[in-house]
Amino acid sequence: MEVSLERIEHRACFGGWQDVYRHRSQVLDCDMQFAIYLPPQAQDGPVPVLYWLSGLTCTEQNFITKAGAQRYAAEHGIAIVCPDTSPRGEAVADAEGYDLGKGAGFYVNATQVPWAAHYRMYDYVVDELPALVEAHFPVILMRAISGHSMGGHGALMLALRNPGRYRSVSAFSPIVAPSQVPWGQKAFAAYLGDDRAAWRQYDTTELVQSATEKLPFLIDQGDADEFLDVQLRPWLLQAAADAAGYPVYLRTQPGYDHGYYFVASFIGDHIAHHAKALKA
Repeated sequence: MEVSLERIEHRACFGGWQDVYRHRSQVLDCDMQFAIYLPPQAQDGPVPVLYWLSGLTCTEQNFITKAGAQRYAAEHGIAIVCPDTSPRGEAVADAEGYDLGKGAGFYVNATQVPWAAHYRMYDYVVDELPALVEAHFPVILMRAISGHSMGGHGALMLALRNPGRYRSVSAFSPIVAPSQVPWGQKAFAAYLGDDRAAWRQYDTTELVQSATEKLPFLIDQGDADEFLDVQLRPWLLQAAADAAGYPVYLRTQPGYDHGYYFVASFIGDHIAHHAKALKA
């Protein structure tokens, strides 16, 4: 089925273009928006692409306006695609609070009512959105993935579940063990039901134990992060990865909190990490 793309933002940025598009998602059964940065090199031919997944309460806008990533993407010749964090629209189920419903899709395929009708962000990010991007923009089939907080969970989990799809993966302040922390437990119980066996397929700390592809994780975590001890707990992933012989490069950054000042401070390192893998 032919998908109609409506460009709703178009801005020159570091020699390239920062655009935002709207389209009808068949997977999510609603209208969705995504941002794409095309570096100046895309004017001469297709470029590799980095998918960025944002965290709770975010849309496609947060990363493109706060992270300062376009400068580094232009330097390395990489496109960046930023989807929204959940389905949207009046018909889409929602909940009180910031950590469930709209803005909190957790990159899973919901199986429970009322969420199952629209909340299929796993399929959207893995299949529908890349197919759309690769059909309409000058990108090659060389993908990387990264994200922040809930999006860091999504990036690590999607890479583990889809060996061969991504050349590299990284995360900022990821929720590494959603089955063991309040944010994840609330979302998984609502979207997936009470059977914790169903949660394991979306839990990085569980998945890393049986991973068939050992794509190195680059993870940055601020030691002044207000969510570190209760919601993030990166040492759980480090312990599981060490036991499984999985390469994890966990960098603790002194003084940094959970926000985009932290992301902006180290996004250059992450894009260089992905560029090395994408151009190998």
